[in-house]
Amino acid sequence: MMASVMSAIKNTVPISQFNRGLAGKIFEDVKQSGAKVVMKNNVAECVLISPEEYVRLMDEVNDARLLAVASERMAHFNPATLISEEEMNRRLGITEDNLTGFDEVDIE
Repeated sequence: MMASVMSAIKNTVPISQFNRGLAGKIFEDVKQSGAKVVMKNNVAECVLISPEEYVRLMDEVNDARLLAVASERMAHFNPATLISEEEMNRRLGITEDNLTGFDEVDIE
């Protein structure tokens, strides 16, 4: 319990520090030590994180969303409903001439 209280104290920043010209120091501390919670009137106002951490978190969120979609699709997968590439192209009206000149596409 005491460790979580200390962590909360170390990771909070009163909004008044921004008004005192300490934003640069706060931003540097975020880069060095991680996220900070900005407090305003004893209430959490926002969370400051580095751009790298934001990108990492958004990548995790997007990966989790894609995994959820893939898992849902696989739960309802029925091999009997599969069609070939040729059949799909026929249904969409795509001919070999339409595809000429396109390189292979890498899907990540």
